[in-house]
Amino acid sequence: MKKLLLLFTVILMVGCKSTSPVATNLDNKVERTLKGMWTITEVSFPGSEYIKVTSFDMFDSQCFVNSDWTFVSNNNKGTMALNNANCASFSSDITWYINKEGKFVMKVLNAEKSKKVSQGYVLSIANITEDSFQLLDKVTVGGSTKDLVYQFTRVNQ
Repeated sequence: MKKLLLLFTVILMVGCKSTSPVATNLDNKVERTLKGMWTITEVSFPGSEYIKVTSFDMFDSQCFVNSDWTFVSNNNKGTMALNNANCASFSSDITWYINKEGKFVMKVLNAEKSKKVSQGYVLSIANITEDSFQLLDKVTVGGSTKDLVYQFTRVNQ
């Protein structure tokens, strides 16, 4: 009786196993392109010469000019370091990935573990080449929505 019950349980477990393929939510090709060291060479949006915008809920967007970023594609970790002479210095580990909609998703860890950080940022990514790309965030300027563009340039190693 025990053997029959065990056999029935095994058949039931095998019979209920899902056979659908698991779809990944990551765009690994784009992630591999971003692997390496980058610098933000420009931050711009219409009216940026007159209006200040806070980026990533941290600092004025212009403080991100000349910031250094690393992206590690095999574990979706990295770093960011603000070193603009006109702003406070800041550095942090980050986690990031490209989701299935093609958006860049990032968490700033601030010495926390990724699991403990519940807030993140979702930006569009555009004009990707081996040597440059752009991240685009939506900001409200003068009552209308504009693209805030972070221009990244690869650091030659």
